[in-house]
Amino acid sequence: MNAQVDPQTKALNLLGLARRAQQLVLGEELVVEAARHGQLQLIFIASDLGPNTTKRIKNKANFYQIPMIEVFSATQLTHAIGASRKVIGVKDAGFAKGMVSLMQ
Repeated sequence: MNAQVDPQTKALNLLGLARRAQQLVLGEELVVEAARHGQLQLIFIASDLGPNTTKRIKNKANFYQIPMIEVFSATQLTHAIGASRKVIGVKDAGFAKGMVSLMQ
């Protein structure tokens, strides 16, 4: 039986893989710092993140021209990476490209 896995689940699985490959930056402050240094290819923010933090991260992402994905809840992101985080940066271009293409 060939069960189809939806693209969102695949993107979350890829996020977990990136975590194991140590290609993620976890947490708001570290993501902002990594964005400043040009180390990020993609940013995930939880859809249920507070408005002030959401605005801050979106402003940084726009300024540094980093794509953002804001469709997953904090619970989904936490489950995918095995740690409680609402803001996640992806350092690796290959992982980022795969996640973005799955989410389009």
